[in-house]
Amino acid sequence: MSLVYTAIWTLTVGNLVTVGAATPGGTDAARGEAPSGSIAGWGSQVVGVDLRRGFTAVAAGGYHSLGLKTDGSIVAWGGNYSGQASVPEPNTGFIAVSAGLFHSLGLKLDGSIVGWGYNSSGQTDVPAPNTGFMGVAAGGNHSLGLKADGSIVAWGDNGYGQTNGPAPNAGFIAVGAGAYHSLGLKSDGSVVAWGCGGLYNYGQCDVPSPNTGFIAVAGGLYHSLGLKDNGSVVAWGWNDYDQTNVPAPILRAA
Repeated sequence: MSLVYTAIWTLTVGNLVTVGAATPGGTDAARGEAPSGSIAGWGSQVVGVDLRRGFTAVAAGGYHSLGLKTDGSIVAWGGNYSGQASVPEPNTGFIAVSAGLFHSLGLKLDGSIVGWGYNSSGQTDVPAPNTGFMGVAAGGNHSLGLKADGSIVAWGDNGYGQTNGPAPNAGFIAVGAGAYHSLGLKSDGSVVAWGCGGLYNYGQCDVPSPNTGFIAVAGGLYHSLGLKDNGSVVAWGWNDYDQTNVPAPILRAA
């Protein structure tokens, strides 16, 4: 797993390197026979986008989706009323993507970040110097960038403290963003969470003990997820829809 992680609205953890595409009836995907690098989508029907091959990462936003291709370009589809699915030119050289509620972020190979879509709070205006980034995370109306030196840069809406990075701002290896909160994964395997102020505090910033052994993080609307080095998932925060009830392993017959 690379150190370039994205926070995705529905949310996946990290960059999905390959995902399978479901054929009509889903039988091929169920047998694990989908082409490597294809995308499987569910929910509202995907129209007009070829998802059959060549993808290395995906991101799901509020009403839009992003796919990163092996050639460094981004394919975007879904709701585009704020321009969140209109990838700026030149659409080349990207190595990571992240989708927020109505905005999108792309990380370039040169360490710069490109933002587009809804910009009500400056969430697509990357602060200068726009260099040295190795990770991105798009939240509700805020954004996070992880620097190569292990520090986090945050910009956009700060109504709940979600862009007030914790001190010391060092030693981070991944970032995640929810609607009104932010997450940072430390090199020691611990998770730091901030934001969550005011009306929207549902415990999504209260990392459960033991706060050790994490290797990836993701933030949802009012909940958070952490992937442990033993392959288990820890979830916390709002649970009105069972979003923090991690399912038990599914055992399949040989």
